[in-house]
Amino acid sequence: MNSIKIKAEHDYVVHLDSNWRESLREIAQKHEKTLVLVPHDLFDLFGLDDLSIASIKVVATPSGEAAKTTAFLAEMWDECGNYGLTRSDCIVGIGGGSTTDLAGFVAATWLRGISWYAIPTSLAGMVDAAIGGKTGINSEYGKNLIGSFHSPQSVIVDTTFLSTLSERDFNAGLAEVIKAGFISDPKILELVSDPTENIKELIWRSIDVKASVVSADFKEGRLREILNYGHTLGHAVEKLEDYKLRHGEAVAIGLVFAAELSNVIGKLDAQIVAQHRKLLLDLGLPITYNASALPNLLELMAGDKKSRGSLLRFIGLEDIAKPIWIENVTNDQITRAYERISS
Repeated sequence: MNSIKIKAEHDYVVHLDSNWRESLREIAQKHEKTLVLVPHDLFDLFGLDDLSIASIKVVATPSGEAAKTTAFLAEMWDECGNYGLTRSDCIVGIGGGSTTDLAGFVAATWLRGISWYAIPTSLAGMVDAAIGGKTGINSEYGKNLIGSFHSPQSVIVDTTFLSTLSERDFNAGLAEVIKAGFISDPKILELVSDPTENIKELIWRSIDVKASVVSADFKEGRLREILNYGHTLGHAVEKLEDYKLRHGEAVAIGLVFAAELSNVIGKLDAQIVAQHRKLLLDLGLPITYNASALPNLLELMAGDKKSRGSLLRFIGLEDIAKPIWIENVTNDQITRAYERISS
């Protein structure tokens, strides 16, 4: 359980239980120059001003989704140019999912693609965002609509970072863990009843789920879409909330909606829908949303990456570990499912 291999445009390894400082030094030794991106609120917390590695330049970024804008992306390109990054150099993202999304996309677009490494510091980053090679920033039209598939050279998972998380951020990350359980690994749904005690196994199992899927379908031909269970509505909620909700909190709402929609179309037993609600509620995660928001959410979901033309598509379930594609869904079905999560 110390490493998981992922097959993509190049094979790479997710290293678990690693020491991030030692790993960063090893990365720097492989490259003449290393540009490290880290949120400004973590800069002092992680002692990044005291690395004493001459070949590393650290750039503080805005926190969260505020870093994933076209304006800040342009600033990062300027940093690459001013630092003189070449094809033999690299970028490292140290932070949550927003940081690794940004770092990966800067690396994907500088010189048409240079090496990058992910050192996720949040639970959501460890089990989801830093895994799989999806990189990107946000558009005014939706989340992650500007991006590229560009895999890291490796992902360094150091669970000591988890001690820096608030209870809210830790629990929000567990929404992605629960998603992995419902789409592929039922054991996760047992272990998450005591997440602190079982956290290392939960992280390993969640990464293993994602690794298996993305290794089989790197560029989201179809299979990889199952990883978006709960995300179609979840991303729309995030955008409507101007990213004030944590990603996992929005996904929690989306998971219950996707389960309810699966039930509405006659595919999923109500008992499994109730299981969604209980697991997420036990972690203090939201499972309802404003009743009047549906028209705005529908407009945002129309821009979802799974949509085809004017048709909305969702990932649903017919049973635990049996995801399905919900296509040709009617407005009445969406409305009925949404009414069940309305507050």
